[in-house]
Amino acid sequence: MTTADSEPVALPLGLRERVMAASLLARGPGRPVPAGPGISGAEAFARAAGAFYGLLCALSEEDWARPALRDLDVQGLVGHLTGVEDDVQRSLAGDPAVANANHVESTQAEAVRQAGRSPGLTIQEWRRAADRTLDLVREAEPADDGTARLAVHGVRLPLTSLLVVRAFELWVHENDIRRAAGLPPSVPDTPVLRLMSDLAARLLPYAAARTGLAEPVDVHLVLTGPGGGTWDVMVGQSPPEPVPVAIVTDAVGFCRLAANRAAAADLDLHIIGDSGRAAGVLAAASTLALD
Repeated sequence: MTTADSEPVALPLGLRERVMAASLLARGPGRPVPAGPGISGAEAFARAAGAFYGLLCALSEEDWARPALRDLDVQGLVGHLTGVEDDVQRSLAGDPAVANANHVESTQAEAVRQAGRSPGLTIQEWRRAADRTLDLVREAEPADDGTARLAVHGVRLPLTSLLVVRAFELWVHENDIRRAAGLPPSVPDTPVLRLMSDLAARLLPYAAARTGLAEPVDVHLVLTGPGGGTWDVMVGQSPPEPVPVAIVTDAVGFCRLAANRAAAADLDLHIIGDSGRAAGVLAAASTLALD
């Protein structure tokens, strides 16, 4: 063997990037492995409510007074969620007053009302409110043909999508409370996460419109891991030809981004195409949270 034989050969410039790009674009849909049966929005909400209730029951007395979100301690945050259930129930009853109500302002009185109360009473009141929502949903489902839209807190969605939003919010605030109490974060059940990922992906055009992202982008979104999948979504409305961009990241991280609990810089991202356009799409995704 000569010295020349043992010296490493320089790879062509950009070879690694081209191979990575080709492999990511050629990958199959990122479905859960193993693929599990789908569940309804009502079941997703019920599972998220069960997980949230289990956490509340495990908190110590001291945990309830810890700062959790905005100006709310843990007990106030649970009160906020009781207020959200009240408004969802009013929406289900056809009350137009909650259609454009502010998500925070409309529930603030319920959050403030928890001050000085027994945590046990706060838990019971929230659990009754969540169960009441589920009862009303089960009554409405036989007549729901999928075309009706419910309006609450500035959002108009089909009933099943609204319930996924509710499951999403319960998971997000569960982790707000976990963080406040020094507990490890949780991950939703795979079927619940799948519905959350799908909803967040399908709402990207809405998020882009809200943030003024006008340049058309043809987004190929691949969310990896259990609860993931593959979506092709067009965002922006300007006349020019859309720019293709592929975004690959894990499903949990993307849902945390959509909940405004993670920044794009926190994710393990693979971008193919215009990185600036991809950054705009990801920034838009982070505005979906109502908090």
